[in-house]
Amino acid sequence: MPEQSNDYRVVVFGAGGVGKSSLVLRFVKGTFRESYIPTIEDTYRQVISCDKSICTLQITDTTGSHQFPAMQRLSISKGHAFILVYSITSRQSLEELKPIYEQICQIKGDVESIPIMLVGNKNDENQNREVDSSEGEAMSKKWKCAFMETSAKLNHNVKELFQELLNLEKRRTVSLQIDGKKSKQQKRKEKLKGKCVVM
Repeated sequence: MPEQSNDYRVVVFGAGGVGKSSLVLRFVKGTFRESYIPTIEDTYRQVISCDKSICTLQITDTTGSHQFPAMQRLSISKGHAFILVYSITSRQSLEELKPIYEQICQIKGDVESIPIMLVGNKNDENQNREVDSSEGEAMSKKWKCAFMETSAKLNHNVKELFQELLNLEKRRTVSLQIDGKKSKQQKRKEKLKGKCVVM
């Protein structure tokens, strides 16, 4: 990747109404909006740790409609990582990801080195499920990308989704943890280091 800027660009794709904006807003602001407002394109920024320094996670929330193919191509060519969102309550929304995935392959070439997450959102609406989680997994294997089910509404797996996406980045170390703010687990591990335990 030629530009090693301090921005790490994540692009969120998916059909209209699958919850792309809800996932992004839940992650960035911790909020959830019940009403659906179509997005043209929004960009959100979040400070993250990157190769031991601070950089900006730039999340581009794209339009769910196919009216802007040029914007879509531009987003793909600038993106470092991709989140492909479908709703578990809509088989159609999973189908609509196929041309987007193909376009990512076309523009990016080797997608195996690019972090891509396939996300089945709205898993709080199990009673209306049209796409089984095993189908999502099968699709992710076929696409050689990671898979996760989320619920923006219940804040289920939202932070995990972004952390997992960053974990997939092999060319640099990116993490939601900003040094200095270590997670409880990390602190505990460090505390335990060097201590003997008698069984």
